Amino acid sequence: MTGAVTAITVTGSLYGAGLNEHLKVRKKLLESTPEEQIATLEMARADLVARKSELERKISKFRERRRNEQEQGQQS
Repeated sequence: MTGAVTAITVTGSLYGAGLNEHLKVRKKLLESTPEEQIATLEMARADLVARKSELERKISKFRERRRNEQEQGQQS
């Protein structure tokens, strides 16, 4: 019982801290100039594009590896 209460308390604290951080970021964004907002969005976009490229590369490698394994299984 004590472990469950502790887990709930920790989870609530982490959620509250994340929510508080989100509100701070949102307030800062709303107070920034349009130029600053555009710059922030462009940096976020660049990060997302890089992550997308990395994921596409990993998917391609996985598919190639799976295709090679299937070909080897059919040759046996």
